[in-house]
Amino acid sequence: MLDARRNFGCIVPNMKKSIIALLVGAAVVTTVTTGCVKTVSDTHAFASSWNKDTIAGRYQRTLDQVYQASVVVIQNNGVLIQEFIPHDSTNAVRSLLGRVNDRKVWVRVEQVDPKTAQVDVQARSKWGTTDIDLVHELEKEIALQLAK
Repeated sequence: MLDARRNFGCIVPNMKKSIIALLVGAAVVTTVTTGCVKTVSDTHAFASSWNKDTIAGRYQRTLDQVYQASVVVIQNNGVLIQEFIPHDSTNAVRSLLGRVNDRKVWVRVEQVDPKTAQVDVQARSKWGTTDIDLVHELEKEIALQLAK
């Protein structure tokens, strides 16, 4: 038992180096895979996954009709936090930010032509992960709201 240090003395420094290398590698991977993504409202949000997080839909309606339907859907499902017109666009684009099911939801409504508007819906959790099911549900609810 007293000779164990003599026999295993060369393994301990190698194990320490391996553990440190593993921890450094994990830190690098974490740093590289997290970051910011551009939202549909031309802002930035934290992201820890790079999966698809946006769904678009086009409707034969005016910008105001689609935007009002989007506001109603966000208010019915959660909380409307902010409405704004992106600073680098014309009045043919409107955006809003809401929180639904503890997810941040961004909605952008853009006038494609005088009779057609496009809505882009995007959602991310607090931890930066995507929720494509919620995005799809909200986009379909906007379509149903327009059909009323």
